[in-house]
Amino acid sequence: MREPAFWYRPRSPKSHLLSPLGALYGAITARRMARKGFDAGIPVICVGNYHVGGAGKTPTVLALTKLLRELGETPVVLSRGYGGRLKGPVMVDRERHTAADIGDEPLMMVRDVPVAVARDRLEGVALAKSQGATVILMDDGFQNPRLLKDTSLIVIDSERGLGNGKVFPAGPLRAPLRAQLARTDALVLIGDGHAADDVAAELAKRNKPQLRARLKPDAASLAQLFGKPVFAFAGIGDPERFFRTLCTSGIQVARTRAFADHHMFSDNEIAALGAEASREQLTLVTTEKDLARLRGRAGIPDGIVPFAVQLEFDEPARLRQLISDHLYKARERRFSAR
Repeated sequence: MREPAFWYRPRSPKSHLLSPLGALYGAITARRMARKGFDAGIPVICVGNYHVGGAGKTPTVLALTKLLRELGETPVVLSRGYGGRLKGPVMVDRERHTAADIGDEPLMMVRDVPVAVARDRLEGVALAKSQGATVILMDDGFQNPRLLKDTSLIVIDSERGLGNGKVFPAGPLRAPLRAQLARTDALVLIGDGHAADDVAAELAKRNKPQLRARLKPDAASLAQLFGKPVFAFAGIGDPERFFRTLCTSGIQVARTRAFADHHMFSDNEIAALGAEASREQLTLVTTEKDLARLRGRAGIPDGIVPFAVQLEFDEPARLRQLISDHLYKARERRFSAR
């Protein structure tokens, strides 16, 4: 679905009318979140967000993958495989699977880290452990109580924040904010904005750390696009953030086209994008996640450039210490319980 515009307006009649449904949905979700989850037997780090839509979870997972390997760990990502038809459990195989099978995010991440897709989180844990995982990285699932999380890192786009602060469908929140704050171990603020400063201040009162990070474009992507007018398209949680990143990176964005999150492009849409770009002599550029959904499709226009980004933390040493401490405490807790 595409996010309703009224979610990011301070006042809206639609939001007001939907507030009773949001209160009911929020009460049910908060009650579910309070359940005790299954202990995986190894540390579980969850990368989630408070709201519906994109915030930067996937780049955060990949950044943590690199850090965990530096710490001598063997991480395996556990994903629900949103948008894919396979229920799992299955280890993602880039040569065998498509986004229609296991979702776009797992297909994108598997280039850098083993990914287990499973609708049932416990079956996914068993599969990840069979692959030699010493740490499970959960991509999303913060509100799902099925699995005990040793550490929950919440990602927020500092430019957008949490919109009107209401619970779905009246707003973008997946559960009441207070219930989510209580289960947060650290906050990752992406970008230089101030839309999430109130959330950061509330977590500071609870002595929960906040970490600043920024999406940095890949040098190879920049080199491919430098000096060329581009036609940018994206079907992610926040396409406008992608378009802004291109502009701030010095890319000449002549035209943009936004689609709904996880949009599965039709043959006609693909052909129309290619024809428009060719007619106006523009280079097509999209996100790595969108390109993952196009992979293996017939009729894909030649020369689509994936704009790769990496997440860089302002204080990498602080992140390293945070993760190290949480891993130690997770293992100490399990050892003491024997």
